[in-house]
Amino acid sequence: MEQRMTKNPLGYEKIPKLLRGFAIPSIIAMLVSSLYNIVDQIFIGQGVGYLGNAATNVSYPLTTICLAIALLIGIGSASNFSLSLGAGDKEKAAKVTGNAVCMMFVFGIIYAVLIEIFLVPMLTAFGSTPDVFPYAESYTRITAIGMPLLIVTNAMSNLARADGSPKYSMTCMLIGAIINTILDPVFIFVFHLGVAGAAWATVIGQFFSFLFALRYLKKFKSIELKREHFRLDPRLCLTTASLGMSNSLNQLALTVVQIVMNNSLTHYGALSPYGQEIPLAACGIVMKTNAILLAVIIGISQGSQPIVGFNYGAKQYDRVKSTYKLAIACNLIVSAVGFILFQFFPRQIISVFGTGDETYFEFSVKFMRIFLFMVIANGVQLISSNFFSAIGKPLKGMILSLTRQVFFLIPLILILPLFMGIDGVMYAGPIADTMAFITTVIMISLEMRIIGRMQADV
Repeated sequence: MEQRMTKNPLGYEKIPKLLRGFAIPSIIAMLVSSLYNIVDQIFIGQGVGYLGNAATNVSYPLTTICLAIALLIGIGSASNFSLSLGAGDKEKAAKVTGNAVCMMFVFGIIYAVLIEIFLVPMLTAFGSTPDVFPYAESYTRITAIGMPLLIVTNAMSNLARADGSPKYSMTCMLIGAIINTILDPVFIFVFHLGVAGAAWATVIGQFFSFLFALRYLKKFKSIELKREHFRLDPRLCLTTASLGMSNSLNQLALTVVQIVMNNSLTHYGALSPYGQEIPLAACGIVMKTNAILLAVIIGISQGSQPIVGFNYGAKQYDRVKSTYKLAIACNLIVSAVGFILFQFFPRQIISVFGTGDETYFEFSVKFMRIFLFMVIANGVQLISSNFFSAIGKPLKGMILSLTRQVFFLIPLILILPLFMGIDGVMYAGPIADTMAFITTVIMISLEMRIIGRMQADV
């Protein structure tokens, strides 16, 4: 045990230094991942208008599903990889990696095919209006091509981070984002390709990130991959899926929330002075702006995962608790900054995504302030659900990941508008955030007591 901890910095290096080294590249990688859609939304808003923004909002659930698949495989395999290394089993870590790579390609190809086949009914279900549909279909037909690339890149970046290469993980995402940002204005404003141009810019960027991610298969530090490791093992697939389930379900829950919210906004928007399209466009901007904040928090969470997983496997429980507490503290600071920006500078933020009339800005500002009022509590639930996965307790992580989105937010979005109209959709957010925060505090307090008893027995 002592020899393993001496060899691997995760077992002996100071926690703040480790978290900084792993979290900062992870945060940058997650921000870059979010920027794919943010940059598209900004340039589409400037070049096409708010109908284009509404189209990207309608198609966004398909991207969140894609990221859910990537997290299922990436976080699941990275958690299993870290636990295996912490226990000193390098052969198992290699098998986990090879199995995960096979899962990435199989799941990615199947998902892209399903999108192309069922795109029309899916966009309709996601809340598309007749005016928005042509833009949404044009955008999504193209971005579907890049879905397998996105899955491989995101999942491989998690494995690279678990292997002790957070900067390589960051670079995987950074390459694609830079290419996407350069090509977006060229395709939209120079070649006048509209939403299709933004979609092609995204796919081309994803392709180069994908190539760079695959290069890491020959660069692993902790293991040596062989041909026999690259095969699907049903047992390992189930283990990987169970460990990645809480993060994946959190993304899927976001998708369901987006679909329910889109349909509620179009329905109650038609009964309000704002109409159908303004609430739909405003919601897309608010959700994707919040996604930037969530990207930072997810980056902190993913940065803590290898540290927590390795030390839990090595029975270094004091380091496990210290890592969690530091991650929560960092999250609260970031969330406080987000709260200030969303409450005091909403119009400036919304203006970045294009222009509109005063009615559009009135609704968008109101939506951002109300829906994101309790944003300061959001990250605690997210980091805690990932913590449970990192210590090999995926069921608790899964339950916690579902609290805000499924157990609280969706019912509130359906019920409150019956009494409050379109305002009910907005107020559902802070109420759900508060209820999820209370649940998280209870569950994590009980788990820390269990870890404390385990620490006493070592």
